Amino acid sequence: MTGTIHYPHEIPPDQGEAIEVRPGILWMRLPLPLRLDHVNTYALDDGDSWTLIDTGFDTKKTRDVWHELLQGPLAGKPVKKLFVTHYHPDHIGLAGWFQTNFGVELITTRTSWLTARMLVLDEQSKATPETLLFYKRAGVIESLYEKKKKERPFNFCDVVSPMPQGYTRVQEGESITLGGRDWIIRMGNGHAAEHATLWAGDIVLGGDQLLPSISPNLGVYATEPGANPVFEWLEACKRFKKYASSSQLVLPGHKLPFRGLPLRLEQLIENHVGALKRLLSHLEIPHTAHECFLPLFKREIDESEYGLALGETIAHLNYLYSADQITRTIRIDGAYEYKSKIIL
Repeated sequence: MTGTIHYPHEIPPDQGEAIEVRPGILWMRLPLPLRLDHVNTYALDDGDSWTLIDTGFDTKKTRDVWHELLQGPLAGKPVKKLFVTHYHPDHIGLAGWFQTNFGVELITTRTSWLTARMLVLDEQSKATPETLLFYKRAGVIESLYEKKKKERPFNFCDVVSPMPQGYTRVQEGESITLGGRDWIIRMGNGHAAEHATLWAGDIVLGGDQLLPSISPNLGVYATEPGANPVFEWLEACKRFKKYASSSQLVLPGHKLPFRGLPLRLEQLIENHVGALKRLLSHLEIPHTAHECFLPLFKREIDESEYGLALGETIAHLNYLYSADQITRTIRIDGAYEYKSKIIL
């Protein structure tokens, strides 16, 4: 791999403030109550109004920051459009709030809108039978399984505002004019289905598909236990390589804006190729998904990270299983046990 990753803005904007990263493009940050403690949002200047990119969680703290932004760097003209890159709560959480309270036009993919609207309405007071079976198949230890069985699970509606009917759909290869620029829509996959990225000259709005210093989570969950997001992720990264150049300024969903996209795409590919090789070697001896964290993440996983880590582990196991590189059998306790077909 050749090239470098360059960060033209090494200090992010303070809460309620904005940095102009290009004429007519403002970079702002919103807080997240997570280990990854922020999400980026951008405002594109449409002359008489603003278009926003992504929204953050629906929490009082995030709404308060938005009021600061609307009365500060965005003051003087209304927000008329909101473009959401993908349906994850930290990106679509306040879409409905903006639609209901400010009358904005929501622009996103069909997958993002349908998925988010469905999940907002699907509140669960306890783990579903499908989720418990998912944990059982993963070999989750009994004490944690019993805890998951009793506690209220995370619900989309906890951090995503109700979404009214109506949105504007974007599709692969379409052109859309926002902020005085003509953007080409290119769809990513793996982190989120039909994840929209926007490309205009030497600027790319990358969402979570194109992050600089962290790798996006590629997760499998009880909703689609046989999904293969690692395959989808690698396909998208390889496809994007033909559009990437070192001069492009990438505006990501988290961390800092950066240049060096060709190198970053190679790194994002190699990160998972290397993980797959480590996992395949680990599976020379049979293991459950729960027993595969260390070779994948190269560190211990605590309970706060467990759900994401388990989803990503199963994603890599599903890739190897779909590629016929490992076997999968059901133990007497109901857990899947995986074993390499290839001895490295």
